[in-house]
Amino acid sequence: MANKIGSLAAGKVIQRMTAPAGVSATLAALMFGGEQQPAAFSAAQIRPQNVAADLAERGDPVVYPAANVYCEKIINSLVEKFRTFSGTLQMAIELRASQDRLAGLQDGLELYADAVMQMLDAHRGDWGDGMYYCGGYQVVFSAVKHGGKNYIQTAKVTFEIGVSIS
Repeated sequence: MANKIGSLAAGKVIQRMTAPAGVSATLAALMFGGEQQPAAFSAAQIRPQNVAADLAERGDPVVYPAANVYCEKIINSLVEKFRTFSGTLQMAIELRASQDRLAGLQDGLELYADAVMQMLDAHRGDWGDGMYYCGGYQVVFSAVKHGGKNYIQTAKVTFEIGVSIS
């Protein structure tokens, strides 16, 4: 059951990211006059898996920017005593940006992280199937590393989804 809950929640996050009012629409709204429009996320760039960047590049071709959506932690705290599952899921959206030069890499990644944060802010409330998002998230930016198109940097957005299932 725990595996299904994590996969179901990852699917709900991906639905919200790829929706017409999702991350791509938010990216367009964040752009200021005269700045180059960043590449929008397509469904192929968002994967429901937790995989290291170097391993992902060895498998299928990776198109940057990329996002991996997965469940990090499942906590059945039995807040509602007679439910099968009543607790929280700690979800993660790991954003990866890559380019051949260092200039602008972090700025672009911060823009994608801002778009994800605004998407989460816009989708507070009931997500159906006994899941709800109350708001709140944490973003951690990693250092630039060698990889991808030459340089790669990641930002990890973590947040909790409440679950109450009979």
